[in-house]
Amino acid sequence: MDHGTEKGRPPGHPAGDGAAGRIPLAVVVVDRDGLVSHWSRGARMLFGTPREDAVGRPALDLLPVSGALPENDGTAPYGEYAAYDGLGPGLGSSLDGRLSYPAAGRARLTVPDRRGGAMRAAPGEGPGRADVLWWAYPLVGPGPERLLVLAADADALRHDDGVVTERIAPGFALHTDFPGAEELARRLPEILPSMSVGESVRIVAQVLELGYPILEFSQNDRVPVTPDWGVARRAERKARRERAARAAAVGEPVPDGPQDEGEDLEYVAVRERLEFLNEVSGRIGTSLDLARTIIEVSQAVVPRFTDVAGTYLREQVVAGEGFPDGVPDTTTMWHRVALEHTDEPGRWDDVVPVGEAMPFPAHTPFFQCMTSGEPVLVPRISEEMGHAIAAQFDKRDIRPLITHRSMLVVPLKARNVVLGFMILLRHPERVEFNDMDRVTGAELAARAALVLDNARMYTYQENVAETLQDTMLPQIAPRRAGCDIATRYLPGTLLGRVGGDWFDSVKLPGARTALVVGDVMGHGLNSAAMMGQLRTAVQTMAALDLPPAQLLRNLDDLAQRLGDTYLATCLYAVYDPIASELHLANAGHIPPVIVRADDGRSELLELPTGAPIGVGGVPFESVRVPVAPGDRLVMCTDGLVEMRGEDIGVGLATLCESAAHPAASMDDACDTIIRALNTRGGRKDDVALLMARLNGIEPEDVAVWRLAPEPAEVGRARAVVREQLHEWGLGTLAYHAELMVSELVTNAVRHAHGHRVELRLVRGDTLLCEVDDDEHTLPTLLHAGPGDESGRGLRVVSTLAREWGTSRTSAGKTVWFELTLPRAPRR
Repeated sequence: MDHGTEKGRPPGHPAGDGAAGRIPLAVVVVDRDGLVSHWSRGARMLFGTPREDAVGRPALDLLPVSGALPENDGTAPYGEYAAYDGLGPGLGSSLDGRLSYPAAGRARLTVPDRRGGAMRAAPGEGPGRADVLWWAYPLVGPGPERLLVLAADADALRHDDGVVTERIAPGFALHTDFPGAEELARRLPEILPSMSVGESVRIVAQVLELGYPILEFSQNDRVPVTPDWGVARRAERKARRERAARAAAVGEPVPDGPQDEGEDLEYVAVRERLEFLNEVSGRIGTSLDLARTIIEVSQAVVPRFTDVAGTYLREQVVAGEGFPDGVPDTTTMWHRVALEHTDEPGRWDDVVPVGEAMPFPAHTPFFQCMTSGEPVLVPRISEEMGHAIAAQFDKRDIRPLITHRSMLVVPLKARNVVLGFMILLRHPERVEFNDMDRVTGAELAARAALVLDNARMYTYQENVAETLQDTMLPQIAPRRAGCDIATRYLPGTLLGRVGGDWFDSVKLPGARTALVVGDVMGHGLNSAAMMGQLRTAVQTMAALDLPPAQLLRNLDDLAQRLGDTYLATCLYAVYDPIASELHLANAGHIPPVIVRADDGRSELLELPTGAPIGVGGVPFESVRVPVAPGDRLVMCTDGLVEMRGEDIGVGLATLCESAAHPAASMDDACDTIIRALNTRGGRKDDVALLMARLNGIEPEDVAVWRLAPEPAEVGRARAVVREQLHEWGLGTLAYHAELMVSELVTNAVRHAHGHRVELRLVRGDTLLCEVDDDEHTLPTLLHAGPGDESGRGLRVVSTLAREWGTSRTSAGKTVWFELTLPRAPRR
């Protein structure tokens, strides 16, 4: 190759072919005791000492470092490198352990006679004189190695015409981008055959961090140095494999050959890093639970890759929310969600507790990482940096935990959004993080961020689904007139958190209560939307006091108008606590269970099944079932009783058995049913469960009067109400009750078309008063002016009543109000 300088050649690119800087290297490793632990074949060729005579001997005996610096005759290299006998004081300082940074030099060295060796004496020099280039790298870490020495014969760079390039000097280049610069990293393990893969990778990692060995031909021309026997060894291995293949083909013994002394570093390093990343990938993301994923990510890197791992996430990630636009800033709050370390237990807990939220100033490496989205490497945290970081922790001194440690901050970035970052720290006695670790850490963080983002989005979607489901399911009062109600809803376990199952309860005139359970076929948002529409329709039609069969008929018509995909099952029941009767109709739903209070017996109610809502053209029938006070009605969707691979009859039988189990409360009874049916496994559908205890209303708690549509009946209505309330011991309510009854009866008498006006008082958990007439037009609350003669009656009722309302009936309308009973016992 030509090492001269040609006119017009770009700086940094010497003339010649791609073999620039490819020379035989001697590799020597010195341990902490100053003894040679590795002596390569190149060292034997350069210095003439066999490996068996070199390993274990003091390095100072094998690498002469003495010699006087000659006068500069103008031919010495530029800069600090000069020619003298011996490798020079720089190497001596490195061997003594006095230098913590790499050193390099060039010297003319007297070496033993090496017959047949590759080295040639420089022109004008006697035999045994060699022009030697050397590089020395101090090594740190848990291993015994302390120094790596690379040496090369400068005669290998001689031109074919015999002219020596005197301006060649050894040096270092950080982050060089010369073509073939990484080849040293690929070749060095081949000349470290006596070391394990892990040890050789660690040594090469430090070489890459401290700087590639280079040859400087001028102030601008620099070439990376790589061994030149890699190609020859590959050719030798290839030829050996071919010979072995030919021998095997003819049935001859396979000839023995020397074993490979090592593997290409590219293969070794990449393999080891990929194995680590694959192992980490297999340990994280085992679930979509955000908290569990965070712990898995932290535990995966400690202690193999780092000694301390702190994970910080944006508060939106922790809350399972979306992100504001733009990059994080100094006001962004970061939550410390995990901390793994190999220090003694409890050392970090008080100073940096998990769960703390804090912003980070702009001058910190953490802010640089989160805003740039790139890893930040700090080889050693200095005292000054440790003080700057500790300033963020109010009244806590974190400096002893971080100072002098190596730090790598890697962003948890997924889909171009920084979710958080990880702070990785290594103990001072452990090898520092380097560029290879930076790449590995970034890849590790990218994989972890993707898993965390998946968990975050799942949590976010789950929260949205639960919020949607909660808003669509009614908040049912636990007590209605004559009955107690308890409900449960369980989202689907396999097919999505949002479904079409629902339950509802509607207050009806006459102290009656409508109980509804329905199930829209399918899952997901579409089913939930359909469920919301059908549930609203049921509430509206129930308020019209339609009979159960007619209500389902109207609901079926509505579903067909909404679209062909609207299919649902529905069970509608009206409980009359005064008549002690259930009035039920079914549209393709599973039958309800009735639990009798007298003997604890449970049974499925036999109802006309009917077709599902949305089929169309099928009549619905209703039945009346007498009940007794204390009976319980259980209504549910098929998700509770239907299991994969099991007949639904088994689930219905279990439902009957568990519903009959004695329970201290309605909630306990619901939980008993859920435990009995939800622990069998295989459930995939959502579940709606409604249980009503039918307490009934005793006849003595109900008073009914028929009034003539005459103004004089208003006074009679006030009198009978006052008398009845005193008889019930509710005299304190008489004044307000009389006033409101007077207003409602006056409106009924004024607007009634026939002879039907009915006044009813019901004593239960509240005092219920209802006035029925045959006028279908519902009264409305009006704003009455000073000169208006009407419009004040409902304003009085609205002000004095605990609750009031109106509803249409088949014969007209009902206007009602409730008053809260006094705190004293009812009787």
